Amino acid sequence: MSGRLADISQEGGRESHMKRVTLSSYRRITIKIGSALLVDRNTGLKRAWLAALVDDIARLAAAGTEVLVVSSGAIALGRTVLGLGRRTLRLEESQAAAAVGQIALAGAWAGELGRHGLTSGQVLLTLGDTEERRRYLNARATISTLLKMKAVPVINENDTVATSEIRYGDNDRLAARVATMMGCDLLILLSDVDGLYTAPPERDPDARFIPVVEAITPEIMAMAGDAASELSRGGMRTKLDAGRIATAAGTAMIIASGKETGPISAIERGARATLFRASPTPVRAYKTWIAGQLEPAGRIVIDEGALRALRSGKSLLPAGVKAVRGSFSRGDTVAIIGPDGTEAGRGLVAYDASDAVKIAGLKTGEIAAVLGYEARAAMVHRDDLVLSPPAGERMRKVEGIDAEGA
Repeated sequence: MSGRLADISQEGGRESHMKRVTLSSYRRITIKIGSALLVDRNTGLKRAWLAALVDDIARLAAAGTEVLVVSSGAIALGRTVLGLGRRTLRLEESQAAAAVGQIALAGAWAGELGRHGLTSGQVLLTLGDTEERRRYLNARATISTLLKMKAVPVINENDTVATSEIRYGDNDRLAARVATMMGCDLLILLSDVDGLYTAPPERDPDARFIPVVEAITPEIMAMAGDAASELSRGGMRTKLDAGRIATAAGTAMIIASGKETGPISAIERGARATLFRASPTPVRAYKTWIAGQLEPAGRIVIDEGALRALRSGKSLLPAGVKAVRGSFSRGDTVAIIGPDGTEAGRGLVAYDASDAVKIAGLKTGEIAAVLGYEARAAMVHRDDLVLSPPAGERMRKVEGIDAEGA
């Protein structure tokens, strides 16, 4: 991860900056755009700026990099369209502004990406969609499918129904959650600041620019200042919160100014930006959660062929399922029981128990006819699976399951 950005200037002082980098060497990047960059408080959407950004996105896509966009601006754009001015909005006014602005914003993204033959897909999320497991599965499956279809997901917080979540700066944290959920190796936060300083530079003329942050410590957090405009209320604090989420999960992060036209190209040319390095030992909290923090809601008994497939890195398909035990819902943790009756692993199941029973043992092509709807191919996806050590190592024997007779 760090090798591609190893040529970062380590000089002190305000002249330090990032050297030339090649962002197209990354496999998957999330780019977050702040409201103040995208929306002018008087004239509305900054179309020329958006067009130049999309030119950069199209170039990355052509080089094989998958790009996800987290785009702020719905409320800011909607309040401009509705003529609400700069006054503080009531909750219902913010929601109405988001409803109006989101249509205009999505249309602008679709139009600009379409110039390059790229398809856009709108995804509206709240923080709950990335935290509650069942909704997490739905969100990730949708975005994964968009990427497989070579579409560019354009993601925003669902401010039309949000309450306490409505804060323009909160998309920093949402972007970090999306980046880690989708396994991105880089998160870029484009904002009205060009990186992290030892103090807010507009207040302290002696503030020093920090080109590289190895770890986000309490001392680093103390450097966060307030937001620079009413359109980006999150400020540096939410960016550092985003950095903690991203780097702990193995995703590097860059904070860069988006004020320049073509900000992605500017980063590659060496414009000033701060790199937050990914943790060399990322915490796999998600896998830990699956493996041991929850009591399984049910058990799925599999055959020898399915067990071999899981150990080779594949997902669990219904064809390899011999029996289903327990009452569980889609997104619950289930224990996967091998043919010898021992627990082979745990994972998040993609079906309710009632449907899992119906399709156990079926081939993928037979599932829709039985359930009456098109469903997911995997009973448990490999990304949602933690395997137990193989036989001979520490295993948990499961009581009351006769694998052969199930």
